[in-house]
Amino acid sequence: MIPLRFAVLASGGGSNLQALLDRIRSGDLPAEHVFTVSNNSQAKALERTRNAGALAFHISSKTEGSEEGVVSKLLELIDHHPVDLLVLAGYMKKVPPAVLHRLKNRVVNVHPALLPSFGGAGFYGERVHEAVVQSRCEFTGVTIHMVNENYDDGQIILQRKVRVPAGADAKTVGQLVLEKEHDSYWRVLKAFADGDVVSTDSDNPAEAVRINPEWLQRMSELD
Repeated sequence: MIPLRFAVLASGGGSNLQALLDRIRSGDLPAEHVFTVSNNSQAKALERTRNAGALAFHISSKTEGSEEGVVSKLLELIDHHPVDLLVLAGYMKKVPPAVLHRLKNRVVNVHPALLPSFGGAGFYGERVHEAVVQSRCEFTGVTIHMVNENYDDGQIILQRKVRVPAGADAKTVGQLVLEKEHDSYWRVLKAFADGDVVSTDSDNPAEAVRINPEWLQRMSELD
């Protein structure tokens, strides 16, 4: 089997990236991590990437002089280091339309809630978990979805629930959700590698990928 080649966009600690790298190392995920880009020069995701022997780049308007320069640099990297999938792992910037076009229906993100609830502009990180707690939700969870030009609007590939413990604060909920993210993201990448999730050429955001129903059934049995 030819490994799935993927790149990562990250802004912070990169724990989801590390979870993917751990699964590659264990043999569970037949994939090759090609490079990571961060808009934050101090992002631990860059350190994790270098430690794994992959390419790591800090690319921002400061390094490139403008947002247009950032787009040009990202496209240059994609052209010079071809990948099958672009994986967002805590990336706090909107993916430029030109990048989405170049990697049509091949950009995926993980969101720390059950979309469409608690999604969209302004809902990220602990803000999501605070909103969940304030809403007194019995369940929250993880959504892994395709990326388009609108925040948290792409086709959903996988959702997994997390029960919100009585009296839990946002930090506790966030940790529970993060653990579920670590156990879920690699499964979606493996599905791409195995052909259970296949990118299409469709211009319809709801048909960005084809998903094997049997794979979805197996995922539903995890919890």
